[in-house]
Amino acid sequence: MPEGDTVWQTARRLHAALAGRTLTRSDLRVPRFATADLTGREVLDVTPRGKHLLTRIEGGLTLHSHLRMDGAWRVYAAGERWRGGPTHQIRAILGNAESTAVGYRLPVLELLRTQDEQNVIGHLGPDLLGSDWDPGAAVRNLLADPARPLGEALLDQRNLAGIGNVYKSELAFLARVTPWLPVGDLPSGIPERLVATAHRLLEANKDTFDRRTTPPARGTAQRPTDQRLYVYGRAGHPCLRCGTAIRRAGQDDRVTYWCPGCQTGPTPRPATDG
Repeated sequence: MPEGDTVWQTARRLHAALAGRTLTRSDLRVPRFATADLTGREVLDVTPRGKHLLTRIEGGLTLHSHLRMDGAWRVYAAGERWRGGPTHQIRAILGNAESTAVGYRLPVLELLRTQDEQNVIGHLGPDLLGSDWDPGAAVRNLLADPARPLGEALLDQRNLAGIGNVYKSELAFLARVTPWLPVGDLPSGIPERLVATAHRLLEANKDTFDRRTTPPARGTAQRPTDQRLYVYGRAGHPCLRCGTAIRRAGQDDRVTYWCPGCQTGPTPRPATDG
């Protein structure tokens, strides 16, 4: 699932290609909005909000999309071949004289009045990459339900917006606790540190496609690709800190990763190493 930094990058590409230009092509391939015609209208801006994308269009309209598991927006130059997937997976096309943005496999696509945006994003907590970022509010939100496991609390976009499964696993590792530890049992100061680390990591990765949570290896510019994350996707591999085999298990219908040697707290059974 795309995380906040990926959505931020997508918004930046769409904004650069569409904002300030008049649409010459508009095709929304979802039944409810299939007859909507946005041609002749100027795109005002494309703004990310957590994992949501808001494409604001002249006339008080907003095209709201969400990528969820495998949705994607691709931008192509005029005349360039589209390579984002088969034609039947296209859900939206927005084009101007220079560029065309094509939305593939978008599970959420709706056209609404800009004044009604809060109906689809008003539930979100502080945006880790937004102008409204408020670490104090994020900490309070995380701790509001003390019995809730940390991993679930981090993924809840009502607490803070932008964390997905990758950052959930990495943040728990960096805090040295398991994702199943109730947030009320976090040691003093850890919630504040978690929130600050989440903000730092997303800020550091929003301008790169090679997401990394580990520091560069000594004497080299960067670590190998399989060592750019501490635990996510590394089940069975040795922990980069202690050498213990990384483990994985399901949590709230998603897979999570942790190091039994570095992280303390409850763990599920069974768990796997590969």
